[in-house]
Amino acid sequence: MSDISTSLTVRDIKALDRTGGDTFTSVLLIKRMTERPTKTGNPFLMVEFGDKTGTFNCNCFSDNPSFEFFKSLKEGAVVRIEAKVDYYQNRLSPKLLRAEEISSDQLAGSPLMANLVETSPEDADALWTEFQGHIAAIAHAETRATVQAVFDEIGEAFRAAPAALAMHHAYRHGLLEHTCHMARAARALLPLYPEVDADLALAGVLVHDTGKVIEYQGTLSTSRSRKGILQGHVVLGYQLVRKAGLKAKLNPDLLERLEHIVLSHQGELEWGAAVIAATPEAVFVAKIDDLDAKMGMVQRLLRQAGESDEFSDRHLGLNAQLLLTKPPK
Repeated sequence: MSDISTSLTVRDIKALDRTGGDTFTSVLLIKRMTERPTKTGNPFLMVEFGDKTGTFNCNCFSDNPSFEFFKSLKEGAVVRIEAKVDYYQNRLSPKLLRAEEISSDQLAGSPLMANLVETSPEDADALWTEFQGHIAAIAHAETRATVQAVFDEIGEAFRAAPAALAMHHAYRHGLLEHTCHMARAARALLPLYPEVDADLALAGVLVHDTGKVIEYQGTLSTSRSRKGILQGHVVLGYQLVRKAGLKAKLNPDLLERLEHIVLSHQGELEWGAAVIAATPEAVFVAKIDDLDAKMGMVQRLLRQAGESDEFSDRHLGLNAQLLLTKPPK
């Protein structure tokens, strides 16, 4: 099963006949792997496979010959699987037949490598150029210098980082895309809310998620780093902003307000906010963040939909299945 020249994408697999029990082969990335007990106490592995077109889960039970093979692998490994199409509770959950790991030497020069890693649908270089324009649009010199100092330190990592592990913009350059989208929305909406300080709000948008460049690690597969687990991106972003603000000699009141935006942008304490938004700018940024996160989920589901799909699977972030068909006009 070592030939990798023929491989179905996740989108291809989801287009196969649901009832026919078709067998397929595919080269995929192990995105997540969790060991859990069955009702009888026997272990099984829940393996999430994916490529740039989507993901699906497979359950590998302890009596499956592939159980020990998968248990020996780490998230981020590339495997070729042979499986039979099956659905459980209306979700694709193929039955694994065979599997083998694909080495980096086998992937070298293969177009499959580019198919494994999901990236932003927008051009990363153009997004980065746009991002520099958003920094330049901050009129207050010390506020602008604070933001610039943050990205002088983390710029390269920020350009490539995902915005999340799974929920929204969870792909290469996703954090840059998400932040640019928020900046576009903020600059369009600011004229409606003169009570919101435009410089402070735009600065807050640009730095709100900067801690994620430290929280997340990995290239083919993203996981949380030690600091990400122990501190989280809200605290890590606060530390980056405070360091930059002191360096730029931003006045203490403005620095405290900018720090508050970072600490409160998650919106609710149960969502990971350190505090609830308590300034006009913090409320503004938190709501735009939530809007773009939700719409990022919608955009990704629409991109990954098959031609014949009417509804997506239930999405945890939206708490709903998304209607995928366009309104008839």
